[in-house]
Amino acid sequence: MAFWDKLTGEFIDIIEWTDSSNDTLVWRFERYQNEIKNGAKLTVRQQQVAIFVNEGQIADIFTSGMHELKTENLPALSTLQGWKYGFNSPFKAEVYFVNLRTFTDNKWGTKNPITIRDPELGAIQMRAFGNFNIKVANPQKLLEEIVGTDGHFTLDEIHSQLKTMTVSRFSDAVAESNIPILDIAANYDELSELMKQKMNPDFEEYGLSLHNFLVENVSLPPNLQEALDKRTSMNILGDLNRYSQYQSANAMEEAAKNPGGDASAGIGMGMGFAMANQMGQQTMGNQQQTPSAPPTSTPPPLPTENSYFVAVDGQQTGPYPVSQIKQKISNSEVQRSSLVWSEGMSGWLKADEVDELKPLFASVPPPLPGI
Repeated sequence: MAFWDKLTGEFIDIIEWTDSSNDTLVWRFERYQNEIKNGAKLTVRQQQVAIFVNEGQIADIFTSGMHELKTENLPALSTLQGWKYGFNSPFKAEVYFVNLRTFTDNKWGTKNPITIRDPELGAIQMRAFGNFNIKVANPQKLLEEIVGTDGHFTLDEIHSQLKTMTVSRFSDAVAESNIPILDIAANYDELSELMKQKMNPDFEEYGLSLHNFLVENVSLPPNLQEALDKRTSMNILGDLNRYSQYQSANAMEEAAKNPGGDASAGIGMGMGFAMANQMGQQTMGNQQQTPSAPPTSTPPPLPTENSYFVAVDGQQTGPYPVSQIKQKISNSEVQRSSLVWSEGMSGWLKADEVDELKPLFASVPPPLPGI
């Protein structure tokens, strides 16, 4: 059997690699005693590179195509072997095929929550995950720095290291982007592009390049997510603009549900009427309404005066309460065409287009014709 291996090994005349896997980066062509016949055919397929290594030194690199291995086609190897006048006998060399295709859907994710400082929420913890695509950019560097003498080098052997680098760089990218955590979902593309810029130098050290990086999801701890949900509900209520007030309102409602007597029932009914009145004012354009007094010993909250921002020479001023707006109208500081905005409005409007301010111009004459 050994004699037959030697005999067939010395007559190897076709060198090729058909990749049957999905994760092989580098594969070494196996043959008896590394002997290759003079004039052998080397077939390098698309998205492949063949690297000849002689006694630990990279001798020649062949790109895609069919190559005949002769002295004139192996200048570096011929120099290393000392064949000054050509050669006719088999020669020894290791042949490594490097896969140049793009390796897609490489998962990454944070094993543990990472802590970042959000400009609005302060120090918070978050998790993230996604995927990235890589390919070999420098076959020689990959072989020298990572593969070595490994005859079958797969992506799994380096994926853990790449994923660790990705998580480390992701923390830096989020901090440098200054994107609020609540806006990250709307800026995944920007964050992904920033990650490509930060990661490519690391990948290049291994002879690789990062072709695509995707952030699929960023999640917050359950307790923080619950607090944000409550904050959103608080904002919907309008005048309950502080979290403590909202918590107090919830506590009063819960107390009203308990059979603790008329006092609890009165508190619950009073709070319910107050909240309904505030939400009604928000929906109807913040128009002040005088609700009928509920049959309870707890009076409703005192009515509050709405405030408006006023645009003056392209600058935002205020906010001013309605009473002060009325005075500014009398002093001609606020015109009918002045732009104003208040909480609950979808955009800036002219002062005489706001239902609450429009009556204030009743005593002010309109502009003279032609002016």
